[in-house]
Amino acid sequence: MNKIDIYILKKYLGTFFYSVLLITMIAVVIDFSDRIDKLLAEPTAKEIVFDYYLNFIPWINGLLWPLFALISVIFFTSRLAKNSEIIAILSSGVSYTRFLRPYLVGACILATLLWIGNNYVIPRSSKIKNDFETKYIWKSNDKTLGTNIHCFVSPNEKVYIRYYRKKDSSANTFRFERFNEGKLDYLIKAKKIKIKEAPNTWTLHNYEKRHFNGKTEILEVADSGETMDTTLSLTPDDFIRNINLKENMTTSELRSFIKTERERGLTMAKKFIIELHRRTADPITIIILTLLGVAVASRKVRGGLGIHLAIGIVLGASFVIISRFSETVANNLDVSAGFGMWIPNILFSIITLILILKAQK
Repeated sequence: MNKIDIYILKKYLGTFFYSVLLITMIAVVIDFSDRIDKLLAEPTAKEIVFDYYLNFIPWINGLLWPLFALISVIFFTSRLAKNSEIIAILSSGVSYTRFLRPYLVGACILATLLWIGNNYVIPRSSKIKNDFETKYIWKSNDKTLGTNIHCFVSPNEKVYIRYYRKKDSSANTFRFERFNEGKLDYLIKAKKIKIKEAPNTWTLHNYEKRHFNGKTEILEVADSGETMDTTLSLTPDDFIRNINLKENMTTSELRSFIKTERERGLTMAKKFIIELHRRTADPITIIILTLLGVAVASRKVRGGLGIHLAIGIVLGASFVIISRFSETVANNLDVSAGFGMWIPNILFSIITLILILKAQK
């Protein structure tokens, strides 16, 4: 890298980290003012600083780094264009592609840092932050899986529950099926089950049992109000998910969890697959938005920095909207989780390529 490359790289990284510092401080102040009543009620000052805000900062930066990159590039590149520095660089014989090299190097540095953060650092800090919120702010971030829950508790055993009540650890309309060589050989149904003894001893109310042996069936129906205790490969925690669970797991833990959820046939796995793809897509977004920012801001125009920043804000807002839309589509429709999360990057890669080809050279 020559002096011009180092000059541009320093400008990029310096502007980026200055923007990160400034916006992070603003985010902390806004968050504190929004939650001041709860933060001053119970937690100590040490908990607020070290358990919450020290871990809030990596979390908020993980979300905003791609947009920081876009705004930073537009800000200092527009100043270079205004001062005719870009014209001088290109007039000296440097090609536009060669001019992009220091931007690409800087973007790769930031993308690598974000990838490490998304996969290993931010999940650990998010867990501490979310535990603090659960204890002092939201009180409970747990919710049940919903209604009509189907899951496998072993390769040959399946459970169905219509609705689970977290309040008293009970479930309505319970059905347990056991298969042997692909054929149903045992079935037990109950109107209600309730945890009796941790971790997995349950009481069945108003139950009936069926044994199948070829064409022969043995039916056993309990009297009204009769109960039966049994041990199942289920615990109350199997029906409850922390809404921040996917944020709290490192990528290796996330992969292991997805494997378990798939084996049990739970549809919740797709949300975690989306999170897995997001952790890789966001660092690539930094590279794409960096090149997009250069293509927008490198042209010297009337209005200068103001026009460039306005365009950058519109593009950044468009990217956020498309990202949220594609995540919703991937989560709720029959669309591949990977494809859904990569739609914004694919679309903006095409836009970036077109703008670079049409950029002033």
